[in-house]
Amino acid sequence: MPGDGTTPAPRPENRRLNALVGQWRSQGRTAATATGPAIRIAGSDTYEWLAGEHFLIHRVDVRMNEEHVEVIEMIGPYDPASRTYPMRSFDNHGAFVTMRASVDDEGVWTFAGDSERATLVIAEDGDSMAAEWERTDDGSHWRHWMDMSFTRTSRPPPARSRWATSL
Repeated sequence: MPGDGTTPAPRPENRRLNALVGQWRSQGRTAATATGPAIRIAGSDTYEWLAGEHFLIHRVDVRMNEEHVEVIEMIGPYDPASRTYPMRSFDNHGAFVTMRASVDDEGVWTFAGDSERATLVIAEDGDSMAAEWERTDDGSHWRHWMDMSFTRTSRPPPARSRWATSL
């Protein structure tokens, strides 16, 4: 009960998000289009738990060519009805995106929203990840949008969590 000094335990499914926790060097590029060339992307991504470990905070700080892009995203908590993690992101250009994340038994993540979606694969050693993104303008015809790679630059300190750092 709120205010009684106890914090409810996070859902056990939130543990799967621990694979993302840490700091990452991010790089990639958008796909060239009929109206523009590919755009280089470079910067950093940081994932950390909000106290209570119900929500994972994701911060993005990248350059897309010369444009600076910052994003803050909240992921979670796990929704057993949809078997997904709700995601809400906000950027420094005023955009707001809602998506849902899911992970399969092989550890492949899928992020899906109304106009963009991605597949994220984390390497077995947990020190790199790769994502392929797609976009749609009409909700039915998807086109390749960008490819990203991530290299872990630091691991989080040992967990102070009530539960282990991996499933």
